[in-house]
Amino acid sequence: MNDNPQTSQAQGASSTDPALLLPFVALILGAIGTGASPIFVRLTDVGPFASAFWRMALALPVLWAWLQIESARGRTTPIDFRADAPLIILLGFLFAGDLFFWHLSIMNTSITNATLLATTTPLVVALGAWLFLKERITFKIMVGVIAGVLGAVLLMGASATFSPENLFGDVAGFITAFFFGSYFLAVVFARRHMSAAQVMFYPAIVSACFLFIAAFLLDDHIVPRTWEGFGWLVALTVISQLGGQGFVAYALGHLPAVFSSLVLFLEALSAAFLAWLVFSEPITVWQLCGGVLILAGIYAARPGRNKTAVHS
Repeated sequence: MNDNPQTSQAQGASSTDPALLLPFVALILGAIGTGASPIFVRLTDVGPFASAFWRMALALPVLWAWLQIESARGRTTPIDFRADAPLIILLGFLFAGDLFFWHLSIMNTSITNATLLATTTPLVVALGAWLFLKERITFKIMVGVIAGVLGAVLLMGASATFSPENLFGDVAGFITAFFFGSYFLAVVFARRHMSAAQVMFYPAIVSACFLFIAAFLLDDHIVPRTWEGFGWLVALTVISQLGGQGFVAYALGHLPAVFSSLVLFLEALSAAFLAWLVFSEPITVWQLCGGVLILAGIYAARPGRNKTAVHS
């Protein structure tokens, strides 16, 4: 993939523009990969924070190799650590916070509840993009956000069970949306002068350090006890971190923040499909309607052609 941060971001270019087809497909694949993470977290045999730590730690060698390949090809500008260290630390902290509360939510409420509450991320992104990135929130963007939220409610709401014993996990799900929305916006900002490989590798070191401390202090089991448990950690790393977050980081160098966040509603579709495939949870007519509404919202919010391009 050509991740040169000098590639124009095409803030308002059409999603059907051939130049943006690859980033758009990458974003879809990223959402699907990320949506698979609750399944893997539940199937691992370590604590929730340990699984988050291993997700980052196992990804580091691959991310380092990706960064070396990009550097050898001259597609990246060397990082100015004196200037970029605060941003790298912020990215690492925000993603660690996202995984901390996301895994906490998955283990303390239903997968449905955790996914549904985490899909409020586009609301955080829309507000932040308007306040900090100066993106215009148009009428069709608002239609897309509302349609996506309603679609997620229909898709996941039928199976959601809000009860006092799930309150802690549900609150963690809301906090997840705040952290991931903030991380999402920080990645958009970082991609204006960093490559996807740089945005993925350097903050991952910071995230892994934070998550190791959390796992050491809060989890009973940090090391997987079976090869099967280790295999699920590898799946979590490859599919959800390297695949899911890697594709998203690449796409955010080319697509507008708010529109990109709407595509992440596909996480809910991915989670529902995998719940049906792995746990035989039925898919109802209402859930199908929710899926259609999500797709309609993404289509409605698609960027129109713009005469200018913003350099990432």
